Amino acid sequence: MAKNRNYHLGLLYMVHLLISSDGEVSEVEKKALTLIKGKEQISEDLFNEFDQNLRTKKEREIYQLGIDHLNQCTEEEKLEAFAQLYNLSEVDGNVHVKEVRLLLYSIRMTGIEFNDVVDFAKNRS
Repeated sequence: MAKNRNYHLGLLYMVHLLISSDGEVSEVEKKALTLIKGKEQISEDLFNEFDQNLRTKKEREIYQLGIDHLNQCTEEEKLEAFAQLYNLSEVDGNVHVKEVRLLLYSIRMTGIEFNDVVDFAKNRS
């Protein structure tokens, strides 16, 4: 299934917030962002738009952009995005409480269930 602009931008914004939520972005997390960009075939133009918004918007605005974009996605796209975020939260070997809060609150804001995300992530791995 070809992913749309809303899915890509929503995923990128939420990945950024997740990897920076504990106050430090590890090399493993930076590498994971690059891998997601490649795996999802996110265009350079779209990534540059995302990167530019990171420089000009506050964290709260970035969060709202991420949620707004994801809320325009299908149920399956939402599950896929949050499954990737769920897996990403564990990539540095340390799941921080702020990462958990971000995931739980964001999942609720998009109208999906946490257990569905966990099941989707397990079935994808």
